[in-house]
Amino acid sequence: MAHNGISDFRSDTVTWPTPAMYEAMASAPLGDDSFRDDPTVLQLEVLSAQMMGKESGLYCPSGTMANQVAGRVHCPPGKEVILDEDCHTLNFELAGLAYAGLQMRPIAGERGLMACDDVAERLRVGDSHTPGTGLLWLENTHNLSGGRVIPRENIVELSQIAHRASVPVHLDGARIFNAQVASGISAKRLAEPVDSVMFCLSKGLCCPVGSVLCGSEDFIEQARKVRQLLGGTMRQAGIIAACGLVALRENIDRLAEDHKRAKHLAEELTDITGIELNPDEVDTNMVYFRLGEGAHLNAPQLVEEAHKEKVWFLNLGEDTIRMVCHKDIDDDDVERALQVIGSVLGKGGDGG
Repeated sequence: MAHNGISDFRSDTVTWPTPAMYEAMASAPLGDDSFRDDPTVLQLEVLSAQMMGKESGLYCPSGTMANQVAGRVHCPPGKEVILDEDCHTLNFELAGLAYAGLQMRPIAGERGLMACDDVAERLRVGDSHTPGTGLLWLENTHNLSGGRVIPRENIVELSQIAHRASVPVHLDGARIFNAQVASGISAKRLAEPVDSVMFCLSKGLCCPVGSVLCGSEDFIEQARKVRQLLGGTMRQAGIIAACGLVALRENIDRLAEDHKRAKHLAEELTDITGIELNPDEVDTNMVYFRLGEGAHLNAPQLVEEAHKEKVWFLNLGEDTIRMVCHKDIDDDDVERALQVIGSVLGKGGDGG
């Protein structure tokens, strides 16, 4: 359903709250989150922890902040974080872990999948000249790998390797419920092997604000102090936390609709000359494709031309496009996007 006549595929962060969320905001019991007496926030944190299989939860304004908090709690300055070279934290969070005094040690994965041997080889105790490994960082679903679902077996094996070396594991599970719906494995099971997990409410779950960080009671107690340090403690946050409760109770299963539309979009895009794409690599709600031979324009130019027709999406560099399906994208938006892209790329506008 296009808002303001715009089919917006830029991200699943552009969604508007559902009618139930507006109602929940208007009637939410409130307190002061700083004093830990906002009942709606507390309810959201308890429910989130239960769904992640952890002892406690902490409501944060954003996933970036929640990740930053996790890194600071797990690691003292001067430690090293092992992560995939294409993970969101390394590429799109403004080197936040560096501000925490942590060194990032990226590993080349295969579409977001880090090999166990590669991780094991890079774990180190540290000495007077080298930082010891302080944290293993995982991501599921994997954004830059096209929303790929990282298999639970990989998470289990990597976590076991890290734990044998007394290294904790954090999971950036911004879209973990997309992984749940696509794989049929609960978020609790996906997060079970790790020590802490963050998930976003403001992406496919349609909330206007917020992410939740979950872990042990001791971990979350420390996390509250770091959140305060970073300016993330809020006041009558129950107004927005109420949306999170609606999201977790009502919006998870509908993610399957986004996945179905993304798969259809990918399959139809392959018929357009100049587009390079493997639909089999579309696991969830994200479609990444490249402009190759026959495209006659680059990715920024395609974005610009489609924008004129009120079809919005993003380019990553000169040849890669990202399109994301979400609650406010329906079948008509998908067909409209196919028609516009086909027309711009010279296919005659039939959309394939």
